[in-house]
Amino acid sequence: MSELANLPWNLIMPLIVLQFILMIVALVDVIRHKRTNGPFIMWIFIIVLGNLVGSILYFIFGRRQE
Repeated sequence: MSELANLPWNLIMPLIVLQFILMIVALVDVIRHKRTNGPFIMWIFIIVLGNLVGSILYFIFGRRQE
């Protein structure tokens, strides 16, 4: 447990917050539009389980441009 106290939280916390905000924005977007490149439920799993990379992948490849 002492390893957690030695982590540089001032560097890690912004990444955690960014990942959480990006995941929420991606989930709201996929739920609102429901028209994606690929199955709708697949993108939800990619966003939730893929953390930061999953959200970025959704915005690059998953959104259908209308």
